[in-house]
Amino acid sequence: MLSNTADSVRASLNRRGRWKIGEIAFWLVAASTLFLLPERHLILNEIAIIGLFALSLDLILGYAGIVSLGHAAFFGLGAYAAGILARDGFADPLLGLGVAAIAAAVLGFVTSFLVLRGSDLTKLMVTLGVALVLGEIANQASWLTGGADGLQGIAMGPILGLFEFDIFGTTAYTYSLVVTFLLFVVARRIVVSPYGLSLRSIRDNALRARAVGIPVNRRLVAIYTLSAAYAGVAGALLAQTTQFVSLDVLAFHRSADVMLVLVIGGVGYLYGGLIGAIIFKVLQDVISAWTPQYWQFWIGLILVLIVLAGRERLTERVRALWPRSRGRTVDRPQPLTTTPAREV
Repeated sequence: MLSNTADSVRASLNRRGRWKIGEIAFWLVAASTLFLLPERHLILNEIAIIGLFALSLDLILGYAGIVSLGHAAFFGLGAYAAGILARDGFADPLLGLGVAAIAAAVLGFVTSFLVLRGSDLTKLMVTLGVALVLGEIANQASWLTGGADGLQGIAMGPILGLFEFDIFGTTAYTYSLVVTFLLFVVARRIVVSPYGLSLRSIRDNALRARAVGIPVNRRLVAIYTLSAAYAGVAGALLAQTTQFVSLDVLAFHRSADVMLVLVIGGVGYLYGGLIGAIIFKVLQDVISAWTPQYWQFWIGLILVLIVLAGRERLTERVRALWPRSRGRTVDRPQPLTTTPAREV
């Protein structure tokens, strides 16, 4: 019985782990923009960074059910960590990414114990509070962060000692796209693993997950820390490719925008953040050029229309292309009848 269940689960995860044609086409199109849209590399770089930031939020919101209104705390910390490092003479971009990821991961690990307590409303307030506190610290510590004037004097070295950043954004976009793709591959492998399956079970019913022996708190702490590290890398990419960091990276609208990106693209299938980032940034670019004063009004109106029309119906056909069960019947694991294990 248990052997059949394990085989069924393994087969289901293997099917989800295979790359679909739509996925391959998506990344081929993304790579082709390096050559087909050379004049749009600056905005494409922003899309890649926003997509990675949205991916980090989707890891906790879409797969673990942890809501957050302060995800900008990790994004901003990563940006300041990479920026300060480069300003002080450590200009290697990869070193900056590593330091930003570690700094954000440490903050995520420390705050995860606060976030896991209480209801969804409590989590919203705690995450928002962490971002606000960090923003005020950055504002007051002007000797370190530049305060309201921003962190200036950032000078990045060449990537791998070979590729210099250029004013056209070609190197920056290539760099951001490669980093986003590599981290996406890691995230994709995680969500189609048994660990990812346990996260979905916790999201759906934490009490039942704990009853069958899943260490709920440890799983949530781990994914929250990983999500923070991803957000920190996204912030570092922004600091390195723009060579400037301001208090804006810790502002509330950063968290709100990335939540909006996920609402547009869809939660819980990784590509939602990437697709949402494309739609959001293109809309912002087009509408702000058309009406600079009221572009937020029109984006808000489009969001309302998407919600009223039913985003799930609009994206159902798109979702079928990604690593997720389609409408056909799939093998479902049989319910376990073993004695519940106690969480260690």
